[in-house]
Amino acid sequence: MAKGNSWKTRNWTKADLGFHSRIILKRELKSEPQYTLDDLFISPFTQKRRYDEDGRCWYVPIERRTDPTGIHVMDDYLHYLAEGQSDMLAFANRHGLKTEEVSVLVFILTGLKGVRFRQLFQIRLVDELLRYTDMTPAEVARRSGLGSQNNLYFSLRREYDMSATERRAFLRKAGDAGRYRL
Repeated sequence: MAKGNSWKTRNWTKADLGFHSRIILKRELKSEPQYTLDDLFISPFTQKRRYDEDGRCWYVPIERRTDPTGIHVMDDYLHYLAEGQSDMLAFANRHGLKTEEVSVLVFILTGLKGVRFRQLFQIRLVDELLRYTDMTPAEVARRSGLGSQNNLYFSLRREYDMSATERRAFLRKAGDAGRYRL
């Protein structure tokens, strides 16, 4: 079938293209989800700052949970998001799946739709990056998988009605900057 604005698609009728009205069903888990976002979140940080009795600081490795669910596809998806990747189609293709199948897996385990889970994961990643690093909003947007500073702005407005600067000021406590390293 031709795609785009070609002479074929302009001359075909809706019936020829297979348009049918779709019934969209809203799904809700009838039981408690097995995992929450907190259970599944993988921090981007690999080192934590420590001090000795003389006040000198150094960084030590953080023990990170690498397989929170034990389900290989889901754990790989969590690593994918933690690395700042967000292309669900590319991830699904890598595993020979459809994006809908990945979304169903996320829904079964968390009770959240795939898109909403990704948004919440990214916002949690943004919060950690804003609180513990001095990255610019553009760098935070790229590292969290949101892509651009505009996407970061609109995501933070949707979730908290704040800008990145306001969110950083809200989250950051004394001594937070530099507490962790990527």
